[in-house]
Amino acid sequence: MTRLIRGTSECIQATPEAIRRASDLLRQGRLVGFPTETVYGLGADAENPAAVRAMFAAKGRPADHPVIVHLADASLLGAWAAEVPQQARALAAAFWPGPLTVILRRNRRASDLVTGGLDTVGLRVPGHPVAQALLRTFGGAIAAPSANRFGRVSPTQARHVIEELDGLVDLVLDGGMCQVGLESTIVDLSGSQPAVLRPGGITSEQIAAVLSQSIGGSTATTPRFSGSLSSHYAPRARVELVDEESLVPRAAQLAAEGRRVAILAPQPLAVPPGVVLLPLPAEDEEMARTLYATLRQADALACDVVLARLPAARGLGTAIADRLRKAAGPRDPA
Repeated sequence: MTRLIRGTSECIQATPEAIRRASDLLRQGRLVGFPTETVYGLGADAENPAAVRAMFAAKGRPADHPVIVHLADASLLGAWAAEVPQQARALAAAFWPGPLTVILRRNRRASDLVTGGLDTVGLRVPGHPVAQALLRTFGGAIAAPSANRFGRVSPTQARHVIEELDGLVDLVLDGGMCQVGLESTIVDLSGSQPAVLRPGGITSEQIAAVLSQSIGGSTATTPRFSGSLSSHYAPRARVELVDEESLVPRAAQLAAEGRRVAILAPQPLAVPPGVVLLPLPAEDEEMARTLYATLRQADALACDVVLARLPAARGLGTAIADRLRKAAGPRDPA
């Protein structure tokens, strides 16, 4: 059983010396928070069982929930997958390094701990320069889910990692704010048809264009994947999804009931007294980049309820809508 000792985690600027230090910690089986272009990851040596168990324990992540293995280069796919189909090579050439995870049939190097007992493994080559430098300096693969408690809002700044995991992660590399702001697109290539299981910064339309074929979605037979639960990416505040016309009336109703309410909106609104307006950028790229920080702000303001409307389900808006739906999903009453 993994024993966790709470204390104070160190957060330092991601200089070359800091990256070397983080690499040494990974080799020792310790946990490191680091930036990717999507969100901050909680990294462990993907081939060290004790380190991977410690990572799961720090997050409170269920053991059957697989994690993504981060690689320095697409040439390493064959070291982790039983076979590398041409579709994977095409997507790697088009989007890596970048915010895309491919699910392939695993080989024996990918342990049950990393894959959640599945016969598939999720692999990604991140594009953030700090993540790239860490992977190359470490010289191995890094298993890294988002650096937050399981089911909560993912971190897009180093301080978010400390807020969530202080004392549970040995070192956090500060590489600034994540540029995409949402987790990677997950495309399953282990079946008969490519399927996007989790939308992200690489859209289904882009993937279909590269592969020159239609792209499916998740089904009842889809392998478990990161972010697959009905509730995920959730702040402490309850999230409600309403249409644009209902934002202000619903906020007024909740405020009259004594709730502290925040509205997430990409346009100016005249809000009722006592209601907090948390503006979101109108453009999808900026909205994605700032969404999680804005949800964290609602918690910092001790809001009870966050009201939001869904963006149009096209392009990156599909990924934003997915995260908001999961944030508003039914939660365990415990």
